[in-house]
Amino acid sequence: MEEKMINATSPEMQNLSLEEQAKLLPPLTDAEADEIAQAAHAALYNKKARNIKIYRVVGNSDIADYMVVGTGTSGTHVRALANEVDYMMELRGLKCKNIEGRDNSSWILVDYGTVIVHVLSREAREFYNLDKLYGAPVAETSEDSENE
Repeated sequence: MEEKMINATSPEMQNLSLEEQAKLLPPLTDAEADEIAQAAHAALYNKKARNIKIYRVVGNSDIADYMVVGTGTSGTHVRALANEVDYMMELRGLKCKNIEGRDNSSWILVDYGTVIVHVLSREAREFYNLDKLYGAPVAETSEDSENE
């Protein structure tokens, strides 16, 4: 019997509450880094982050395998996005190792060990230019997407 893949951004999932979505998705306690990165992407996407990108940085970084970068539209949105990632990952059994800049409204970093999530304001993202540092993304959601 073929198992149907459940995708957090699929149309079937959009009608469910976040808690119901998390219960349907597999736990992340023993997940590979790419699964964790996809879960972080989904949490950012569901909270309407802009320009979400996943970078595979194996070989370029000693601290993580993947970096997920998303942009918030305001300081409040940046904080809400970081909180949402933390909340959704914890619902799926994965606690973050550290959150840097939680009181900051321009750049918050959520550390899951093999995956680091950067949530930035548009100004901070342009200034620090992490996208240039990490190279070509393995997945992205552009600002022109239906997510807005």
